[in-house]
Amino acid sequence: MSARYAVLVVAKAPVPGEAKTRLCPPVTPRQAADLAAASLLDTLDAVLALPDAAPVIALAGALDSAARRDEVGRALARCTVLPQRGEGFGARLAHAHADTAAALPGLPVVQIGMDTPQVTGRLLASVAHELVSADGVLGPAADGGWWALGLRDPARASVLDRVPMSRRDTAARTRAALEGSGLRLSEAPRLRDVDTIADAELVAAAAPDGRFAAALRAVSWQAVTR
Repeated sequence: MSARYAVLVVAKAPVPGEAKTRLCPPVTPRQAADLAAASLLDTLDAVLALPDAAPVIALAGALDSAARRDEVGRALARCTVLPQRGEGFGARLAHAHADTAAALPGLPVVQIGMDTPQVTGRLLASVAHELVSADGVLGPAADGGWWALGLRDPARASVLDRVPMSRRDTAARTRAALEGSGLRLSEAPRLRDVDTIADAELVAAAAPDGRFAAALRAVSWQAVTR
């Protein structure tokens, strides 16, 4: 089946000391990188299970020193991999949408991160389906940001360059910027992304059979509570 939409995962290579650093402490940089790798792999499982989606990864960093390097590499080999570019996270998101559109012209784009390993293919497909009747779909996150952005025309992501990221009002500001540019938005279900150990425990409980939950269980209780 030919692709009907692209799913764009914006990700950072899970390198110790560079990935999921907000988990340190209580976990070590190596444990945090392993959790990041598990989260990315669970996310890619959901994306790669979609028969009518083209999987795309906008990747920052190199896999040479990454946790689970071989497993991550095998998953990325099944995707179109694009380097992240731009100054600031908003600019990198805007460029990732533009680069995806250039690589896969004519396809709507559903963009997510690597911090919601509980995401399912069914949920991603429902976000894509909303683009039949809406110009865009925004999935709010529990911390005030957002975990998903679907756009029928990915060029409209250019407004993200002007939106402050990683704030408690980022979702509200993103919605205002998109609607201010004339888009009609739908809303996806709210999810929690993994920023802290408390987030990690809640997310693992929501998807106990995934790699992320197993990786969190492998972190010693002493390391978590130290």
